[in-house]
Amino acid sequence: MPNLLRFLRAARMPTALLAAAVLLSGCDLVVLRPAGDIAGRQGDLIVVATLLMLIVIVPVIALTLWFAWRYRASNRSATYAPDWDHSTQLELVIWGVPLLIIIALGAVTWISTHLLDPYRPLDRIAAGRPVPAHVEPLEIQVVALDWKWLFIYPEQGVATVNEVAVPVDRPVHFRITASSVMNTFYVPALAGMIYGMPGMESKLNAVINAPGEYEGFSANYSGAGFSHMRFRFHGLSEPDFERWLADARAADGALTRAAYLDLEKPSKREPVRYFARVDDKLFDAILNRCVDTERLCMNQMMALDAAGGLGLDGLGALAMPRRGDPRLGAYVSAAVCTPETAQRAALSSVLGGLKAP
Repeated sequence: MPNLLRFLRAARMPTALLAAAVLLSGCDLVVLRPAGDIAGRQGDLIVVATLLMLIVIVPVIALTLWFAWRYRASNRSATYAPDWDHSTQLELVIWGVPLLIIIALGAVTWISTHLLDPYRPLDRIAAGRPVPAHVEPLEIQVVALDWKWLFIYPEQGVATVNEVAVPVDRPVHFRITASSVMNTFYVPALAGMIYGMPGMESKLNAVINAPGEYEGFSANYSGAGFSHMRFRFHGLSEPDFERWLADARAADGALTRAAYLDLEKPSKREPVRYFARVDDKLFDAILNRCVDTERLCMNQMMALDAAGGLGLDGLGALAMPRRGDPRLGAYVSAAVCTPETAQRAALSSVLGGLKAP
């Protein structure tokens, strides 16, 4: 009886793992069976890496179980060699096989990392199907808000909240940023996750190869409304995509800067909505954190820094950097009569050439 109890305890974990595998077998593993070429190649990389690692893992697990059974205390026929400590052949196998696997895994990963670089323009839309010469990528500007997603179509002049649509088999170029905190743009069926960060722009080139409705979401915790920060991703035929655009253009309202500032306020479970018109410089203003036209844009601050800055006297002006601040104007209009005022006056050409996006 004690031996039986020990056996049942030892078998408990494998049994639980087997049960979990059976339950998970009914799940839709979209990461390994995606509808996009980039995601599909990333899934293939996961499978190849897993199989390469199993070349070591499976024999180690099998030998561990075999040794435990072969050299159990009750097996008196097992060879007892307490002075044995080395075997050249065994050492070659133990170190040589993992080394070869690491070299193979490193080579596969290095090549795939460069081929699947999200910033790299697509050279194919599927295996054996290069991108047609006349096809231009569809540009979509993505903004992660609290806690919703904004998608801007600059060429089509429309914008959406929590819904995005793209034509099937057409390359898509995403420009991704965030309004306040870091988020992750992730559509498992399309490609891997890409971070969106305030004041920074990330890029993703991808393509969807099958029509359908897919799920997109943020994969980076960003606060109270994170759980519902999801959006619908539609893969449509060209005629269906044109109809979708027509529906968006038929919607009321325009995404002006004032409308964006209202949309930017934190909210949960935001419904899908469309904007028929969009300020054509809105995304650049979001990226440079100056949708409020009274604020100095981030690229303007960097231009001031590159020109030498305003020195200690400029700290007060830049503490609340708003365009039109009279203190900034005072520096520009200062008379050139000393080295200090000469440096300030030299900045006037920079300040004069800066215009908010």
